[in-house]
Amino acid sequence: MQTFHDIASLQQQLGHWRRAGERIALVPTMGGLHRGHLALVACARRHADRVVATIFVNPLQFGPNEDFERYPRTLEEDRRQLEDMDCDALFAPSVETLYPEGQTNLTRVHVPGVSDGLCGAQRPGHFDGVATVISLLFHITRPDVACFGEKDFQQLAVIRKLVRDQHFPIEIVGVPTVRDHDALALSSRNAYLDAQQRERAAELPRLLEQLAARLAAGERIEPVLAEGQRALQAAGLAPEYLELRHALSLEVVDHASREAVLLAAAWLGNTRLIDNRRLFADA
Repeated sequence: MQTFHDIASLQQQLGHWRRAGERIALVPTMGGLHRGHLALVACARRHADRVVATIFVNPLQFGPNEDFERYPRTLEEDRRQLEDMDCDALFAPSVETLYPEGQTNLTRVHVPGVSDGLCGAQRPGHFDGVATVISLLFHITRPDVACFGEKDFQQLAVIRKLVRDQHFPIEIVGVPTVRDHDALALSSRNAYLDAQQRERAAELPRLLEQLAARLAAGERIEPVLAEGQRALQAAGLAPEYLELRHALSLEVVDHASREAVLLAAAWLGNTRLIDNRRLFADA
């Protein structure tokens, strides 16, 4: 696997592959890789001849009081895992490489509608940071396909709309959430949890599964969600939101359907957890 830190040398290699008629897949990450990220690489391999992963802890998507400084940075271990997955290239730029004129007056990308509410309401500016860096990575690498995890469900919706609105000739593939033995969604931030918190965190996916089943069975949405909020609090989690939305538009829905997805975010100590469940497993 080749590792690139500058744009020109990466683009030179991508151009060589492109001229050879090879299909290129992109897997953007912030590092701290786990089995969820590796599932993205495996999916990319199925969709392309060449797989390019990126590792970049993007300051634009962190708020002033968030965890940018302590976010896991494990580049050498990440490189080893990507090599084991037969990844073809790693692009690991510095902040100065992607934002050479600084961040203050940087042109930013805003994706309206799907960026609003949910995590967008709780983390103002977060999805502008995501859309901006993903746009840059798309322009730099010009992939044929890009793979993103469904755990970050709102992020995936933002990227899909970005691609539609900007006419990027890129196929976006959503990859199902990879879970641990207790159903907790894998996340780089799970490393912040101590042993006791790790045990309690598994209440979030268990509760979402129960609530989704009740909604799919026809129970009224408002009392089910209210009960779910209370159950999260009883489990020691501090919920930010628990909502039923349309899977594509992320608009609030007033009835259960195959397009409905249950989304949640909650704090456990200083760690923010997010997860989601489709009401119907085969949707």
